Amino acid sequence: MSLWQTFVLAQQDLDRVISADLAGSGLSHADYAVLVGLSSAGSSGVRVGRLREWIGWESSRLAHQLRRMEKRGLVGRCPAADDGRGTMVTITPEGLSRIEAAAPSHVETVRAHFIDLMSEDERTLLLGVFQRVAGAISPDRPPLAGLT
Repeated sequence: MSLWQTFVLAQQDLDRVISADLAGSGLSHADYAVLVGLSSAGSSGVRVGRLREWIGWESSRLAHQLRRMEKRGLVGRCPAADDGRGTMVTITPEGLSRIEAAAPSHVETVRAHFIDLMSEDERTLLLGVFQRVAGAISPDRPPLAGLT
């Protein structure tokens, strides 16, 4: 129980520190998660369903987040060219500019409050544990390529 409670508290503390860091760039933690996924997708964008799988969100949460981000000029949406049934999402120049500006500070925050607090062996161990947990919960989730 101590392990679980400490994990929950650490996760909440990390979310708070990361959110405070990102607020300086005008991005929320949710904005950043979406923009990371889109920045790794290339100029053609990504289908909404694929982005949802990468991020691990419910469809309604992503739809609301994309609507807010589109109003702020961070993302664009259009029908998929290949079949018209799906929706493609792309990062706009403004969205790319914002994530590029926020990334160095974000990386520094993540390193200082998480990565650098562990040895290489501990990072390897935790990576394996988190991959196992994620795989047990969402076995069909596609690999997180580009979302590191």
